[in-house]
Amino acid sequence: MTSHRGFTTDVVHSDKAFGSEDGSVHKAIHTSTQYGFDKVEDLIGVFQGTKKGAYVYSRQGTPTTAALEAKLTQMEAGVGTVSFASGMAAICGVFLTLLRAGDHLVASRAVFGNTNSIFGTLGDLGIGVSRVDASEVEHVAAAITPATRMVFVETLSNPGTQIADLEGIGRLCRERGLLFVVDNTILSPYLFRPGSTGAGLVVHSLTKSICGHGNALGGAVVDTGLFDWSAYPNISEVYRKGDTRQWGLTQIRKKGLRDMGGTLSAQHAHAISVGAETLALRMRQTSAATLEIARYLEAHPAIAKVYYPGLSSHPQHERAQKHFLAAGWLLSFELKNADACLAFIDRLQLAVKATGLGDTRTLVIPVAHTIFWEAGAAVRAQMGISDGMVRLSVGLEETADLIADLRQALERA
Repeated sequence: MTSHRGFTTDVVHSDKAFGSEDGSVHKAIHTSTQYGFDKVEDLIGVFQGTKKGAYVYSRQGTPTTAALEAKLTQMEAGVGTVSFASGMAAICGVFLTLLRAGDHLVASRAVFGNTNSIFGTLGDLGIGVSRVDASEVEHVAAAITPATRMVFVETLSNPGTQIADLEGIGRLCRERGLLFVVDNTILSPYLFRPGSTGAGLVVHSLTKSICGHGNALGGAVVDTGLFDWSAYPNISEVYRKGDTRQWGLTQIRKKGLRDMGGTLSAQHAHAISVGAETLALRMRQTSAATLEIARYLEAHPAIAKVYYPGLSSHPQHERAQKHFLAAGWLLSFELKNADACLAFIDRLQLAVKATGLGDTRTLVIPVAHTIFWEAGAAVRAQMGISDGMVRLSVGLEETADLIADLRQALERA
């Protein structure tokens, strides 16, 4: 659905626009696992793919998840969406349904820790993975082989806030006929739409920016409509029917949901859908607050380095200015005295010591000791993760209160 209205206007009216029951402004929560048919021919048609728009079993989706998917498709200006139980289920749904043994994936080495772990699993399954510095397209181009099928990056890497050469990689993938997959979790479609730089698929952990309240897990894969699935060799013959733009998502839904079972619950789909209504408001507030906090930290004598693309000192600052509406809520920084890292975090009074991201509350974590501990010292060094690195996910508290909390913790640590 295309619209000339504002982003939030479309989001808050999405359920009514796509159809809700009994005049309700929100889509109802559908908890039924079974769906019956008046004629057995209709049931057969659903299984054989000749009857569209019907539900057969909730593992493959419900009217509630479908309403969320329609909202996400609209937000990313795409042609369709498949929702999952978590962001990691969505990423696995892409890799494990679209890649086969002998294929090759080029991926940014600056990615979420659990995504990095999945690369090892792909290797065990006979899928080659080359991890490169994706901030320059030349590194991606040099890693491409005849077996390469896909390039994967994050719009804003966690925790180092590196920005991939999205425009250059998108152009390269178009020239080589490769599927360009972008994880847009941190920025969200309000701050950036990866389709604008040529992404064929967009991945989200819905738990974070889009839901934003720390009360529901979810993930999604959105097809932008820019990739030619008819030329992709790994689409099974059974899914090569109808609109070619839907072939990729059909295989992801059938394999990722029907076969693997990574299904989003109706309850969480509803919570995420409601959370999405305030996405633009939250992203504007947290982006402004995070920039102010980043400037404060950069000027503090106890801080060695601040990682935030809203700062002019960030190596990809101009790229962020060109493509992003704002720089988001993710901020990392390094203490000059790495030994004081844990004591500093313990002295923070507002920030919650937690592993998550994208909450209404500010969250803090020591990176090397937790989310990248399993990766090992060599990988951390390669990714530029020092023992003194701290990650902040900035929430909705007043900015002055957050800065005051950081000030007292830095002074005492």
